[in-house]
This record gives sequence, structure tokens and C-alpha cells, in this order.
Amino acid sequence: MKIQLIQHDIRWAEPKANTAHLDEILDTTDKADLYILPEMFSTGFAIEPAGVAEPFPDSPTLCWMQATALRLRAAVAGSVAVCEAGRYFNRLFLVHPDGNTIHYDKHHLFTYGGETRYYTPGQHHALATVCGVRLLLLTCYDLRFPLWSRQHTVAHAAGVAGVPASAVDADCAYDVIVYVANWPQSRRTAWDTLLRARAIENQCYVAGVNRIGDDPACHYNGGTAIIDPYGRTLAACADDSEDVVTATIDMDRLHSFRAKFPVLADAD
Repeated sequence: MKIQLIQHDIRWAEPKANTAHLDEILDTTDKADLYILPEMFSTGFAIEPAGVAEPFPDSPTLCWMQATALRLRAAVAGSVAVCEAGRYFNRLFLVHPDGNTIHYDKHHLFTYGGETRYYTPGQHHALATVCGVRLLLLTCYDLRFPLWSRQHTVAHAAGVAGVPASAVDADCAYDVIVYVANWPQSRRTAWDTLLRARAIENQCYVAGVNRIGDDPACHYNGGTAIIDPYGRTLAACADDSEDVVTATIDMDRLHSFRAKFPVLADAD
């Protein structure tokens, strides 16, 4: 599977301008099977969602994602602030070309920045499959919490102390973790380090997509990268620049590594 990460600047609370800009970027990139955009890619990280969050399921940004997936004949992923039944969610969508959509509501809300005052945390994992590759969908602050992204099966997780009960709803076995983010430059070292840690400890690929530019609170300098199961960088965007990178997820190599060095079989 060929995966492409789009690192772009985001105009604050201007979804039409941001999606139009993304159309320009996507029209000039190489063909991929999956395109991944940052967290709240159409608005910026809106801690206070009133006036910014879009109604679900009638979200204009989600409609744009569906049209884009159809046009590119590929899956498209990115998060959007939505309102459903009177509650706000930071919702990561993965849209297939046929319009089929899977979503994940951010579980670890960023209390330090005030996200918990307005948004409702999701309680379930979401896994998607693209070209036979299994993807775990996660958002930004989730990166700091290794148990939430731990490879497991139902039987395994049910016996592990510290694994949230919600994590036992379904198997959480995957090949790639997708992290979409608005991760500020001031904490960039944590981002770079933890992306590699999650790849190494779960013997998986990790795709981390961050933004650049500024919002009312922070400066962002990127760090978008695709990490292999050994913790090595396959491809990375340039810092402080709008950039696009593409890499191939090599499933034969992944299966061979897991069979030769079965670390996960010894997990707590």
C-alpha cells in the first residue's frame, strides 16, 4: 500500500479556503492508496468549537472528503470538529472511494489546553482496512498513552491490568498506526520520540501527520513522518514547510520481521 502524508498550513476557521488549498496540493501529488491530513485540517485546532464545529452527518468538510476520495480513487483520512446530538467530538474520519466511512472520536482529550471543557471523549478504538493493510486510527494527544495503542486481541487484553475496559470491545491488531495532530513546536521532541516508540513497541508502521504555521495559541513546525517497525524514518516532511511525502507499506517485510522476532508474543 502506498501512503501519502500532507503537511500544510491551516487558515484559522476557514474550512472552504483550507479545502480549496488542499485541492491544489492533491492535484499535483503522486498517486497513493491513502492520503492522510492533519488534525482539524479544515479549521485549525479549535478548543472552543462553537461556530467552528460542523453538524454530523451533514458536515461540509466530510462531504469534501467523500468527494475527494471518489475523485482520487483512494482513501482519505483527517479529523474534523463535529457536533452530534448536542455534543462536540474531535472526530477522525477515514473515507473510502465508495463513500464508506469509518470514524474515531479522540479518546485522550488535551486537558492542559482546555479540550475537555467542550468535547466528549470517544470510548472505542476504530480500525480500518485499506488495500489489505489494517490501520489503527488515533489523534494527537493519544500518542502519549501507550496502553491505548497497544497491540492486543480480546483474550489478551481482558487479562492485562491497566487496559481500559473499552479497549476489550474488539481485537486491536493492526499493521499501521495513524496519528493526525496539531502538535506544537514547543513539544516537538516528545512527538519525534513517541512516534518511534509506538512503532518499535508494537512492531508496526507509524504514520504521524502534523501541521505547520500558527493558530491563536501555538506555532507548529511539522515533524510529519512515516516510521517503520524498527523505528527508522522511511520518509519525512521538511520542517516549517508545506510538504508531501509518500512511502510504501511493505507487508511482506512486516510479516517476516514479526515472525523472526516475535516480541508481541511476550507482551505483558
